[in-house]
Amino acid sequence: MSHQPDMLSSVWRAPRENALEEAHDFLERHGVNYILAQFVDLHGGIKSKAVPAHCLKDLTESGAGFAGGAILGFDMRPQDPEFMMVADLSTLALMPWQPGYACIRGHGFVGDGHYPLDPRNVLAAQTARLAERGLRLMTGLEPEFYLLKRDEDGAVVPFDATDTLDKPTYDYQGLTRNAPFLEGLYDALTAVGLEVYQIDHEDANGQFELNFKYDEAMKSADNMLFFKMAAKEVANNLGAICSFLPKLSATTTGNGMHVHCSLVDEKGDNLFHDATDPTGMGLSITAYRFIAGIIEHAPALCALLCPSVNSYKRLTSGTPGSPSWAPVFIAYGDNNRSAMVRIPYGRIEVRIGDSSMNPYLAQAAIIAAGLDGIDRELRPPEPHSVNFYDLGGDEIAELGVSRLPENLSDALNALQRDSLLREALGERLIDSFLKLKRAEWRAYHGTVSEWEINRYFTFY
Repeated sequence: MSHQPDMLSSVWRAPRENALEEAHDFLERHGVNYILAQFVDLHGGIKSKAVPAHCLKDLTESGAGFAGGAILGFDMRPQDPEFMMVADLSTLALMPWQPGYACIRGHGFVGDGHYPLDPRNVLAAQTARLAERGLRLMTGLEPEFYLLKRDEDGAVVPFDATDTLDKPTYDYQGLTRNAPFLEGLYDALTAVGLEVYQIDHEDANGQFELNFKYDEAMKSADNMLFFKMAAKEVANNLGAICSFLPKLSATTTGNGMHVHCSLVDEKGDNLFHDATDPTGMGLSITAYRFIAGIIEHAPALCALLCPSVNSYKRLTSGTPGSPSWAPVFIAYGDNNRSAMVRIPYGRIEVRIGDSSMNPYLAQAAIIAAGLDGIDRELRPPEPHSVNFYDLGGDEIAELGVSRLPENLSDALNALQRDSLLREALGERLIDSFLKLKRAEWRAYHGTVSEWEINRYFTFY
């Protein structure tokens, strides 16, 4: 992969003193004329307003104003006060694919208070709960995505026409022939300080995964939003489409977004690790209790980590012609990728999520569920290292393992019943999320698909 020649000089590091002056110097040094003031809606969609660079001080003090009633899920009316995004200087970053631009994020206010439906505020409230205990959640988010295009007939196909192997996982040609995109994305990420450590071709034609170093939960969410922006724009500049759709077709693997988690103390020590664990998984009592909380709230978590109608096309027990890597069973085990929680020794990997998740809401929910397990000293069930995909229904039932929700409606019902997540994330947030997603389910459920026409047109 190619490298930026002067990476460190292009990374904004907010100093403790004179931060605003240093930020202005940083912007001037890099020829930045406009700053995109950004936040996300409940879907995780990135919303922006372009602000001239010389107005940075106003962004950090009064913020940029948005009509909240125009934002999906924000539950605001035309007569309500402005939604003000007050910028956090530590999030200032260049947009290497668009010279002259930078972006910045912060926290949303309405009136004098933090707005409870701003996803970044929701995550901030949960990380604050951890901070009160001297804890931080470190997370590594692993995004999978497709690099696609439309052919002459308008059909969606892989961007690389030679990417046709039946089993293209780790295919070297898939990497080398897509090098212009992958190198462009790598350069954009490393230019702002993300430490990319591996890139691979995934199981489906045109599917890739790029991994960058873990960080604190809030920073990981910010990084994921930057990653999505960069991936889509670098692809667009090459005439390609970067898609994070969870499931592209019935015969291809889905786009997951696994969340690696570990709790650390003020010294940075991993509180999930215990080398004396008799199971050999290297987990502490704290980790087991955190896992128990995840399992306890798994059906409701599914609504936030798998938030689209399409998500549940991925959560199936097998893909025709190949194994599914998406878990559907509420279980955990040592390096077991068929369970919803995998243990890669000394930490945990929550595997149910997909690339349509809102990373702020998803991580906030994981913290809330995990802390519930810790606070109530819950004990998880026994770990399982079996391949659940090989087992029949009776065999799975004998293990005492249940299934995740099979569609968005079932997941939303589970979220509505989960009083812990409602209290932790906020009743208004949960109600607004449910309203937004139930409208999505009704729209889908009322749509007549091509499959139905083909199957039933002359059937009866």
